Amino acid sequence: MHTPVITGTGVFTPDNTISNAELVTAFNAYADKFNAEHAAAIEAGDMDAKPHSSEDFIFKASGIESRYVINKSGILDPDVMHPLLRQRGDDEPSLMAEMGLDAALKALKAAGKSADDVGAVICAASNMERAYPAVAIEIQQLLGVQGFAFDMNVACSSATFGIQAAADMVKSGSIKSALVVNPEICSAHLEWRDRDCHFIFGDVATATFIEREEDAAGSHFKIKSTRCATDFSNNIRNNNGFLRRSRPDGVADRRDMQFMQNGRKVFKEVLPLVSAHIAEHMGDENVQATDLKRLWLHQANKSMNDFIGKKVLGHNPEPGEQPNILQDYANTSSAGSIIAFSKYSDDFENGDIGLICSFGAGYSVGSVIVERCD
Repeated sequence: MHTPVITGTGVFTPDNTISNAELVTAFNAYADKFNAEHAAAIEAGDMDAKPHSSEDFIFKASGIESRYVINKSGILDPDVMHPLLRQRGDDEPSLMAEMGLDAALKALKAAGKSADDVGAVICAASNMERAYPAVAIEIQQLLGVQGFAFDMNVACSSATFGIQAAADMVKSGSIKSALVVNPEICSAHLEWRDRDCHFIFGDVATATFIEREEDAAGSHFKIKSTRCATDFSNNIRNNNGFLRRSRPDGVADRRDMQFMQNGRKVFKEVLPLVSAHIAEHMGDENVQATDLKRLWLHQANKSMNDFIGKKVLGHNPEPGEQPNILQDYANTSSAGSIIAFSKYSDDFENGDIGLICSFGAGYSVGSVIVERCD
C-alpha cells in the first residue's frame, strides 16, 4: 500500500468579473422590463411582479461581493440574462477542457512534474459540457498524458469525491498519480432572472495533483484519510438532460431546466449533515479540533461556513482557521474548497493538519484530512 499525497494545485480564473452593483443594475432593468410587459396580468393578480434586487440583499444572503465569469455581456443584458458563448467546432478544444488544461498545467508546475508523470485524469464537476466523449479524455489528450481518464459528477462535492477516487487508486498501486480537474462554468446553469439565486455562482477551474509519497519532489500534503457520503434530496435540482426533447414541454423555457434550490430547507438539512460528517471523520481518525490548523470549506455561503466552522472547532472561527474566497469568486461549485486550499495553505509547517470539505446537491459531502510534510 502506498501513501497518497497532494503535491500541486492550480487555479484558472476567467478575465471577466461582475460586481454586485453591476448585477443588480442588470437584474432590476430586467425586472422593470418584465413587469411592464406583463402589467395587465400583474394588476389582475394572475402573475406576481418581479421584485428588485439590491447589493445589501446579496451580501447579507451570501457574503458574496463579486464573481468571475467566462462571459459577462450576455449576463448583464436585460434582454438576454445568460452567458453568450461562441459555438466551437468539434475539431476545437471544448471550453471546459481549455479551462481544465490551464489549471492542470499549473498544478503540474507546482508539483514539479510533467504530463509524463500523470497516470490518470479525472474531470470532476457539477456539469459536463457534453454527454460524450468524456471531457477528462479530452484534457488527457491536450496534456499528452498516457493511461486513462474519466468524468464524474457529484455536484458541489465532485472535487473531494474525485480526490478520494484518485487517492484510493494511488494507495492500491493501480496508478502512480492522478490529476483531479474541476472546470466549473456555473454561469451557464444559473437562472440569472431569479432574484433569490441570481447572485450565487461564478466560473473557475481547479486541479489537484496526487501521487505516491515516495515520488514527491518536495514538501507536500499527505492524505491521511478521506470520507464521502450521500443522502438523496430534491432540494437542489436541475432537470435538464438528454431526455428533454422527448417530452411534450421539454424544450420550453422552463424554470426547472436551470439551477433550483429550496434554500431554507438546504440550510436546515445540510448544516447538521456536514457538521456530523466532519465530526465523525475526525473522531474515527483521532483528530481533535485543537489539532486542526485550518478548514477549507465549500464556498457556497458565508453563514453556512461560519456555522460549520463553529460546530467543528468549538468556537467562532478566525479568518486564518476558515478562509473564505466566495466574496471574490462567489460559489464555484466543486472548485470552491480547492481554491481556498490552493490560496491558503502555503503557511503550513511540517506536521500541521487541515481538512478540506465540500458539500451540496445529492445531498453529498466529502472530506479530506491532510498533513503537511516537508
